[in-house]
Amino acid sequence: MTLTVLLTGMLVFLARVLDVSLGTIRTISIIQGRTLLAFFLGFVEISIWLGVISAVITQVKENPVLAVFYALGFATGNVVGITIERRIAMGSIVIKIMARESASELANRIRALGYGVTEFQGTGMTGTVTELYIVCARRDFRGIMQEVKGIDPDVFFVTEPVGTLGSGKIPSTMEPARWRNIFKKK
Repeated sequence: MTLTVLLTGMLVFLARVLDVSLGTIRTISIIQGRTLLAFFLGFVEISIWLGVISAVITQVKENPVLAVFYALGFATGNVVGITIERRIAMGSIVIKIMARESASELANRIRALGYGVTEFQGTGMTGTVTELYIVCARRDFRGIMQEVKGIDPDVFFVTEPVGTLGSGKIPSTMEPARWRNIFKKK
């Protein structure tokens, strides 16, 4: 392997890491409805990809190692893209906390941090529980959970992504969206 092939391979690898990372963030932007961001990321992503693929296609027959650099760049780009997305933590989530004795203290502490908390009473496997719902920016999750774990280290929780946030009065009757409704003819 010549120095030129090695340098080309490294350039292909780095360009693939960049374009696949952008693709990962673009996909998440699409899911969250961030149209303008998805547009610009898609433009840059495909511009890089076209440059890389045109360089690799013409040389891969003589230098098959470029295909390995290409594949490694793709695989690494997935990991890098996920890591970047976790760091910037776009979007909102719902934190659902199931608690017993600590529920009231947890709700008060979270409210003191400036977040709204909705409480529901329920029955779990071993008795009565209070379920706390908190809607927050994903980037705020760790700070909230540090406070929660400081009060109740064994608390059970789950998170869900929020597709759309609304405001105002919650409607008293709302037909649940079901996948079959999409295909119903009106």
